[in-house]
Amino acid sequence: SASLYLQEALDEYQEDGHTEALLLALKNVADAQGGIARLAKKTHLNRESLYKTLSSKGNPKLSTLGLLLNGLGFHLAIEPAAA
Repeated sequence: SASLYLQEALDEYQEDGHTEALLLALKNVADAQGGIARLAKKTHLNRESLYKTLSSKGNPKLSTLGLLLNGLGFHLAIEPAAA
């Protein structure tokens, strides 16, 4: 499922600090849900800006990440780290 895919990408980001896998996962889920243009409409973010944000060089603000996740039907959550 998309939520497991995004969680795995987030876990990888938390382990290595590299954003590429997480941004690629967000882009892939956006593409599967109708594309960047549709996500831009849902989030009220500029389409060109979204392409840049989700590129390998992207570095979205936390507020932008929240908007993207919300637009994709997800939300940020905090849970205890595994022991």
